[in-house]
Amino acid sequence: MLRLFLLAGLSIVAGTAVVVMLVARRERSKLLRQFAIQMVAWGLAIAIFAGVSWAGLHMRDVSGAARLERFVWMRVGFDVGVVAVGATVAIAGYVMARSAATLGAGTAIIIQGLSLFLLDLHFAALISR
Repeated sequence: MLRLFLLAGLSIVAGTAVVVMLVARRERSKLLRQFAIQMVAWGLAIAIFAGVSWAGLHMRDVSGAARLERFVWMRVGFDVGVVAVGATVAIAGYVMARSAATLGAGTAIIIQGLSLFLLDLHFAALISR
């Protein structure tokens, strides 16, 4: 959970930094604006998820650990799906509409999906021993 909170914080800081940079330079970039929006939105969603999950943490018996392991492997599959959705948004938006905004949003979704994938895969490897 602490790593999820760290990921959420870093996502929010990164998105905010991009917005501050755009405002400071008085630039208008649809790609960077959508990237920043996605980073902050995903950061908030991950923080809420981690906060709710934090409240439900407790010691587990063997059957609870087995359920947790299956749940984490399911999340790994979900994370792969998030990366695929991000790639679809980025590629389809750019190819069909030549939209820099969808390219930025898709890129941010891919980054978030890969981050979650790596965290969940690492956790699954730890509990699968």
